[in-house]
Order: sequence, then C-alpha cells, then structure tokens
Amino acid sequence: MLLDGIDQIAWISKDAARLGRFYADVFDADVGPTRTHGDDGRETMTVIRIGPHTELNIFVIEGNTEPERQTPMWGRGRIDHVGLQAASRKAFATIRQRLIDEAASDGAVNDFGAVQSIFFRDPDGLEGEVLIAKPR
Repeated sequence: MLLDGIDQIAWISKDAARLGRFYADVFDADVGPTRTHGDDGRETMTVIRIGPHTELNIFVIEGNTEPERQTPMWGRGRIDHVGLQAASRKAFATIRQRLIDEAASDGAVNDFGAVQSIFFRDPDGLEGEVLIAKPR
C-alpha cells in the first residue's frame, strides 16, 4: 500500500470547544487553538490531534445547519461515521470506560470477526466507533 493511514478528517460542528473537551477527556487528544478560517470571518477551524499523524479539523460555520442532521444511520450524508483505532487493548478498555462515564456509549462491545468495536456518539451527535484487533 502506498498510504499510511488518514491525516485528517474535517467536519462541521456547532460547538468546537465542547467537541474538543470531549475528545480530550475521552481520547487524550490535543486540542489546538480556534482560528478564523475563510474570507468572510464567518467560520472558524479548530484542530484536534487524535493520534500520531491523525487530526480532526473541526469547522464552525455561522448559519450552517448540517450538524443537526445526524440520524438515522445511512441518512447522514456521504460519510456516515468515523472508526478510530485504539492504540492497545488497555487503551480500548480505558476509552470504553470513559465513553460510558460521558454517557456517550452503553459500552457494548461488538464482535466483527478480526476486530472488536464500541460505538459512541460525540456531543454533536456524530456516531463514531473505536476498534481494536482481537488477540490471535
């Protein structure tokens, strides 16, 4: 393969600060400053670093209602949800408990053959999934 993963995922939020706190609290993410983006000053961008070479670029755009359209599954637009890779089984367990503590997940662990996963909803209602390879 010629690629080594995903560098960034960009999406629109209604509240980048709240989203940043969630990703910092649950995933130990690093939240960068919020900066004005675009020519008209009506949008901002906040970078949330979630892995060694992966970040979320979170845009808040005045008047944009797209973040309100989060359900049902497969009715959320071209990208339905994001799957995040846990760094280890220990990290998976820690993330699972933090998601439960944040009331972002019921903590159910799904068995998808080679991997296990936990689904969650972030403060904007975006569905996410955390995955870990099953031990061999």
